[in-house]
Amino acid sequence: MSKKIAKLKLQLFGMQNKDLMNQKKTEILNKIVQAQKDDDMEAMANAWNELSELNQEAVMNEFRGIVQAADANILNGRGVRQLTSVEKDYYEKVIDAMRASNPQQALTDLTVVLPITTIDAVFEDLVANHPLLDLINFQNTSGLIEFIVNTNGKQLAVWGPLTATITKELTSGFKKVNMGLNKLSAFLPVAKSMLDLGPVWLDRYVRSILAEALAFGLEEAIINGTGKDMPIGMNRQVGEGVTVTDGVYPLKATVPVVSLDPVTYGNLIGDMAVDPKGQPRVIREVIMLVSPADYLKKIMPATTVRAADGTYRNDVFPFPTRVIQSVQVSSGKAIFGLANRYFMGIGTAKSGKIEYNDSYKFLEDERTYLVKLYGHGEPLDNNAFVYADISGLVPTVQKVEVTNIDEFPTI
Repeated sequence: MSKKIAKLKLQLFGMQNKDLMNQKKTEILNKIVQAQKDDDMEAMANAWNELSELNQEAVMNEFRGIVQAADANILNGRGVRQLTSVEKDYYEKVIDAMRASNPQQALTDLTVVLPITTIDAVFEDLVANHPLLDLINFQNTSGLIEFIVNTNGKQLAVWGPLTATITKELTSGFKKVNMGLNKLSAFLPVAKSMLDLGPVWLDRYVRSILAEALAFGLEEAIINGTGKDMPIGMNRQVGEGVTVTDGVYPLKATVPVVSLDPVTYGNLIGDMAVDPKGQPRVIREVIMLVSPADYLKKIMPATTVRAADGTYRNDVFPFPTRVIQSVQVSSGKAIFGLANRYFMGIGTAKSGKIEYNDSYKFLEDERTYLVKLYGHGEPLDNNAFVYADISGLVPTVQKVEVTNIDEFPTI
C-alpha cells in the first residue's frame, strides 16, 4: 500500500459525515475519469485503490454505526440515554473540574451550565413513574425567575373595539409566578472513581438523584403544600379574598360525599365548570386523588358494577374521571379537580451550575456537590379543585328489576 493510500485511510478513519464521504468519492471518480482521458494506467490504478479503501471504510463505518445503535438501544433500555453534544460537553467539563485539586474554584470558573435538556429528561423520568405529574401543568422553567401563566379558563381573545374594560379583562388573565419562592437542594456525593465512567454515566447519576429529590416532596407539596416555603397544595384556598396567615394558605372546607350517583357527582364537580369570575368553561375530564387504602375500601366498592356477562367493571363514574392513588392524600379524604389548572414550574438556579459543597463529608474518596432547584406551584383558581370527605361513602347498590312476569290465572 502506498504512502498516499495509507494517508488517505488515516484521513478517512473516523469520518462519520456521509456528505464528506460522497464528496471524497466524487473526487476519486473524477481522478479515474481524468486517468482514462490521459490513458495513465498507473494513475487509474491508484485511483481505484483509493476508491476501494473508501468503500471499505464506508462499510466499516456503517457496521460501527449499527453496533453503536444496538448498544444505544441496550443502554436506553437500562436507563442510560445518549447525550446531546451540549450535554456531553457540559459533563466532560464538569468531570475535569471535579478532578481538579481545587474543585470549588474549578466549578466556580466553569462557564457552561446544566443543559435544559437534562432537566427535561428528569421530568420525563418523573412523569413516567408518577401519573399525577403527567397530568398537571408541569413546566421546566430553566433559569427563569418569573414565569407568566394564564389564570383565565377561557381563551384570551375577543372581538370588538379595544376598550378599557376589555383591556383590563385581558391583562387580568395573566399572572406572574415567582419561581424563586421555593428552593430544593439536592446533594450529590460523587465517588472519584465514578468520574472514570464518563459523561453518560455521570448524567444518569445526576438525573437519578434529581428525580429522587423531586419525587420525594413534589406530590406532597402539590396535594398538601401550605404555601410557606413550599408550593400551594390542591387542598388549599387560593385567589382574591383569601386570608394568608404567616405565609400559610387556609385549607378548603371539605365537602361530604356519601354517594357517587349521577346527581350527587354532578353537583360535586359542577362548580368547576365556572371560573371564579363567573365565566363558563367546558369540562371534559376530572381527576380524583385518593389514598390506596381508601381506594380499595371506599372508591372501588362505590364505582364497581357487574356487567351482564357476570364480570365486574371498576372505576365506573357518571362523568369521565381519572383515579390516581397517592399516599399523600389523608385518610377519609379525596381531591377532585382539573389537572391542567394546577401549575408547577421547576428549573435550575439562574447560574445553572453544579456547586462544590463541603457541608457533608463522607468517605475520603468521595466529594459532595450541590444542585439547586427553584420553583413554585399553585392552583390557578379556587374553583378548580374540591376537597372531599369520603369517610361516609357507601358502596353502589345495583337495582334489579324483574320484567315480563307471567300472570297466572286466578283459580
